[in-house]
Amino acid sequence: MDKTIKEKLVELADADYQKFSAALLPTIDNVIGVRLPELRKLAKTIAKGDWRAYLEHADSDFFEEVMLQGMVLGYVKADPEEILHYIADFIPKIDNWSVCDSFCTGLKFTLKNKEQMWDFIVPYLLSDKEYEIRFAVVMMLNFFIEEAYISRILQLLDKVRHEGYYVKMAVSWALSMCYVKLPAATIDYLRTNTLDDFTYNKALQKITESYRVDPESKKMIRGMKRNRKTSPLYSSVAEK
Repeated sequence: MDKTIKEKLVELADADYQKFSAALLPTIDNVIGVRLPELRKLAKTIAKGDWRAYLEHADSDFFEEVMLQGMVLGYVKADPEEILHYIADFIPKIDNWSVCDSFCTGLKFTLKNKEQMWDFIVPYLLSDKEYEIRFAVVMMLNFFIEEAYISRILQLLDKVRHEGYYVKMAVSWALSMCYVKLPAATIDYLRTNTLDDFTYNKALQKITESYRVDPESKKMIRGMKRNRKTSPLYSSVAEK
């Protein structure tokens, strides 16, 4: 490439989109405003070339530079063990929900390597780092909510103990998806869980917001809400 990746990203930056993106990402201040389709296009080009050299030398000054690295890992063709090595190196760079969630969504090779990926992500639930836990939870909700894993997922989510807002929101999101896909197993869990009130009530809220849940079930779910004292988390910044 004649131009550096950083130069290409700066050229692709859109001032209006920068304002929009920055408002959604209050935990960081290094957004330059490149739209996701442009990042994906660039990621696919890099993944077809010497992507290993790119990842070894890639800068992480801008939000988009980190996002791009994660996208590249979603497109590369390599042995699963090698990809997991690069994923492990990338995870510590995640510092916001957007990079985390986009990165997880792109790891489609998980579909053909489920047990291997499961064994890889589960230890991250024991991390003390907010986005490492969110990574594991979002991977579960994207690729593992099915009969073979539901019992393990519910047991593990119930044990997550972290005060980070983006952990709690991820767990509640995952539980809502568990209910949508496997309601019988999930409702049994919701009746016996040990979740904190915020995460539990937020999971119920997300379930009732789903268009895939029927009105009668939504009424039942609303009736399961816990009374709570006002929590500072409820006034935290909104997440998608």
